[in-house]
Parts: sequence; C-alpha cells; structure tokens
Amino acid sequence: MSRAIPLSGRSVYFLSSPYCFRAHWATNLKAKINSRKTGRTLTPMKRLFSTLICFALYAGATAARAQVVHSATMPEPKLSVGALGSMFQPDYAGTGVPAEAPNRLYGWGTYVDYNLSHWIQLEGEARWLRANARNNVREDNYLVGPRVPLPRYWKLHPYAKALFGWGRMNFQYDYAYGRFADIALGGGVDIPVTRRITLRAVNFEYQMWPNWINGTLKPYGGDVGISYRIF
Repeated sequence: MSRAIPLSGRSVYFLSSPYCFRAHWATNLKAKINSRKTGRTLTPMKRLFSTLICFALYAGATAARAQVVHSATMPEPKLSVGALGSMFQPDYAGTGVPAEAPNRLYGWGTYVDYNLSHWIQLEGEARWLRANARNNVREDNYLVGPRVPLPRYWKLHPYAKALFGWGRMNFQYDYAYGRFADIALGGGVDIPVTRRITLRAVNFEYQMWPNWINGTLKPYGGDVGISYRIF
C-alpha cells in the first residue's frame, strides 16, 4: 500500500520496500515533515546513528546472500574407495639388471579417489603383485598424486594421472628385499554404473624406479576395478 503526503505542492509516496536505504530515506523525510509540524529536528548525532544502523543491516544482508550463493554454486567433495585386479610386467628377470621378465605378475589392490572439484582431484593406490612370481620376485606399489579428468564421451570418463610414492621389491629366492622411489604416469577410463558405483574399465600405468640398485627399473601394466562412492 502507498500513502501520499502533500509537501510543497507535491505528493510523496511511501512504499513498503525491503531495501534499508530506501526505508532510511523515507524515515528521514517523514522526520522532516513531522519536525515541521512539531518544530523539532533530528540532531546530527541521531542522523548519524540511524545511518550506521541501516548500513550495518544492509551489509549483513549482503553477506548472508553472498554466503548462500557460494554454498549453492560450490560443488560438494566426493570420496570413493575401490578394489583392483592387476597384471604387470615387473621388468626384472632375476639377473641383477633391469630386463623384461618372461612372466607377468598378478595381484590385487585398492584405491581411493578424492575430488574437491571437477579439476582438483587426488588418487591414492596400493597394489600387491604376488601371484605368478618367478623365483619369488614380487613387487608392491604405494602411490598418491593428482588426477586430471579428460573430455567425456557418452558414459566414458577418461582421465590422466601422475602418482608418486615408493615400490617394494622382493628379490629372487628371498635373499633380499628393498624399497625404492616410484613414479607412475598413466590413465584410464571410469564408467559410472549407478550414483554410487563406478566401474574402472581400464587403468594403465608406466612406472619408473629411478634409484633402483642397477639403473632404472620400469615396470608397466594395467588394472580393472570397481569403486563405491562414500559421499
């Protein structure tokens, strides 16, 4: 509703409004009209006080609105855990130097994906390659690093990653074992099955163990797996 008050031959309309500064202007104008009727005026201190109150209310409302917009637009983080089945070429045949082995190592592993946003993603994995070992030569991996999503096609979610950590190796006939720095470059494809279950259709890694005893060991291989989204 609006109400007209004649002032110097003009009508001033006071409207209900959510904006504090418009209400403050109307309040001051009403005060001036009333002061003409009563002969009293607002002191500078009172005008300053009312202005500060309106400014504080406006700033609070703006901050609250900005917080709501930020919460609505920021994506929620996602955490998934999964299991892997793995097959790797160990790049060691038991001769003391890096060399392609006549056998493949098989094993299982686990992985964790943590996505803060679409572009900020982390992956950690652990892998134990113990099956089909020749002369008990075995390898394990413990890695973590960034993962980058690639353009999607249909339901396929490809990605690339660079992981860092260490590899553990058991040498032939169990005569020694060691832990070495491990760098893994790779990628793969995830396929969401449901809102919480994702199939890891393929995951490939090319590893480098730069401080291995005699040169750089370069195992490589792949995995398949499945993960469950916790949140």
